[in-house]
Amino acid sequence: MEKEKEAEVEKEKEAEKEAEAGKETEAEAEAEKEKDKVKEKVSPRQKIFLVDDTEFSLTKTKQILKDYYTVYTLDSAPKMFELLEKVKPDLILLDINMPGVDGFETIKNLKAEENYTEIPVIFLSGVYDEESIVKGLALGAVDHIIKPYTPEALHASISKHLNPVTYHDDLIIDNDTSTRRLSILAVDDSPSMLRSIHFALHSRYKVHTLQKPENLKKIIEGLKPDLFLLDYNMPEINGFELVKVIREFKEFKNTPIVFLTSESSPEHLKEAINLGVNDYVVKPFNPKKLRDKITHCLEKK
Repeated sequence: MEKEKEAEVEKEKEAEKEAEAGKETEAEAEAEKEKDKVKEKVSPRQKIFLVDDTEFSLTKTKQILKDYYTVYTLDSAPKMFELLEKVKPDLILLDINMPGVDGFETIKNLKAEENYTEIPVIFLSGVYDEESIVKGLALGAVDHIIKPYTPEALHASISKHLNPVTYHDDLIIDNDTSTRRLSILAVDDSPSMLRSIHFALHSRYKVHTLQKPENLKKIIEGLKPDLFLLDYNMPEINGFELVKVIREFKEFKNTPIVFLTSESSPEHLKEAINLGVNDYVVKPFNPKKLRDKITHCLEKK
């Protein structure tokens, strides 16, 4: 009888072990499924340069990405440029505050090289003031992730910029219908400048962006913006010519136009005012000043 009881106890223990093992297997399977979901979104073993002078940041970020990408860790900009001669990455994650050559100088030098200008750069930094973020975007960064960050946010940004959406005519429409906001159409041939404009304005306005100014005529009636923000210097058609195109439309005769330009000579400004431009902002722009000028123009409308 005693032996039978012992046998029963042993059986129960074995059953419990099997049940626990089954739970662990299920948990492992779920974890693998989650990994596979992220892996499905990226091409196999795309290469990422991770540039940061802090060993902790390099280790932590590599740990998050190493199952999905080939990650090269570099603790300075000079080492990054040295490796670029041998390996061309699909994307660069770049810190801003680094000794010697900081992130801003690094991206400036990178974008000056024809072979590297198309490599997407994401700032991964503890710097979170608005002017610094806008400056980085204007210099060519495609995104700015603030430390500390979540693995989900990091994966989402990388996936988005490694697999970008192509927009017809380089027009990006703000379809946010959550609130009634006035709309702005920003026209600039520089995608990085358009990203910095969008960042500076999107919390207050609906911001549509157009990279091919020659397509303005065929899209403005459909958008009916409340204000135009135009770059002055563009290769195909400059800001002055765009003003003439806008004023040809009866419904846009009095719509405010703001120039965003590096040209601030009295002659240029007088010519712009004579054409019907309401105000101008000099590049590189201060986000608050840009918002204030736009608000002032819309209030006078």
